[in-house]
Amino acid sequence: MKLKFTKMHGLGNDFVVIDAISQNVALTPEQFKFIADRHFGIGCDQILLVEHARLPDADFRYRIFNADGGEVEQCGNGARCFVRFVHEKGLTHKSEIRVETASGIIVPRLEENGQVTVNMGPPRFEPAEIPFRAEKRALTYVLDLEDEQVEVSVLSMGNPHAVQLVEDVDSAPVAVEGPQIEHHPRFPARVNAGFMQVLDRSHIRLRVFERGAGETLACGSGACAAAVAGITRGLLDGNVRVSTRGGELAIRWEGEGRPVWMTGPAVTVFEGEIDLC
Repeated sequence: MKLKFTKMHGLGNDFVVIDAISQNVALTPEQFKFIADRHFGIGCDQILLVEHARLPDADFRYRIFNADGGEVEQCGNGARCFVRFVHEKGLTHKSEIRVETASGIIVPRLEENGQVTVNMGPPRFEPAEIPFRAEKRALTYVLDLEDEQVEVSVLSMGNPHAVQLVEDVDSAPVAVEGPQIEHHPRFPARVNAGFMQVLDRSHIRLRVFERGAGETLACGSGACAAAVAGITRGLLDGNVRVSTRGGELAIRWEGEGRPVWMTGPAVTVFEGEIDLC
């Protein structure tokens, strides 16, 4: 089976984007893992499928598969690449589209300057909606890890996030604590682990150990979650610049019940065709 694909990235968070509208796509978890493999496949953090919408008020359906072959609900950097892809392929001429995801509708918009803004929807804090095992909602929670305890803000941006404050992201124990937090028993669907350094009330640095992918150069939903966590804790104002290892995102949030807005780049790298057994 031969599949055409496009390699894209948002701040170094890289994707294989597959048009499942103009070609038949039926891939197994093992095939997704092969595509994502950086030695034997194409190499990426996630595979994105562009499909026909199933809902009458959506333009497209957007599915996301991690490098481990598992399907997940949301990916902010991928959403920006998604809207650029459908424009470049002539699948739409709308500057703003409504996209169906596993966690609901998102609304990405291609700006005149080439940046992409995404309405990521409102964050969710109730433990059952994240999902997270806790008796009741709290501002922060304490997680017991192998050798220590960490304090985290826990929320959903359509996918689960646990964000902790660190003094310096460069020396943060991402490789050690990231997997422990991702697989912590209090997160029944696993979780994305964010490590946030607050520089001032409008600027943070961030590293994210992504569920099913490991640490990535950037994480759009993770940037949204970190900004929301900082705002709810009174550490940040409503407009936040998020510096990741791959570049910068602009996040805006006006408070509970309101959507989170994310703006950043989306870049096409190359196109190709892969033969899958």
